[in-house]
Amino acid sequence: MTQYYYISSPHKLPKGTFGSQPVSEKQPNIFNNELDAIELIFEDNYDSKTKKRFKYVPILSFKYQVAVYNNFIPIKNQEIGNSFEEKCLHLLYEYLHTALHESGILEFCTCLNGTEEQGNWTKKILYWSDIKSPYDLVLNDREICEMLI
Repeated sequence: MTQYYYISSPHKLPKGTFGSQPVSEKQPNIFNNELDAIELIFEDNYDSKTKKRFKYVPILSFKYQVAVYNNFIPIKNQEIGNSFEEKCLHLLYEYLHTALHESGILEFCTCLNGTEEQGNWTKKILYWSDIKSPYDLVLNDREICEMLI
């Protein structure tokens, strides 16, 4: 199963690909090294066929949600500290920083794909001023965090 991180906001969240650095726009699939190819893809919760929003995770309370996944985004106590993980966490940090300062509040959680509807979530409140490193964003599986400025 795949570990996903989910973000929820009362304001629209950016979607798309962040972080990859191809050698040029004409060669978007060619990179100088593996680290340059690392990216995070944020997928929103809008179904273009039904033209409706859906909830990735029922416990999330805000209308706008995105899902993000990368094998290098760890869960608590499984961090390895390599450059790929650090880049992914830095990208996630920058995304959350921007989104939080636009909305004032976010919900942020992680769980294995397919377990979103199960109960037993651990909840916590986190103030952005308490974030000293992107590693402070690493959550336990099935942990939901209310983030405040």
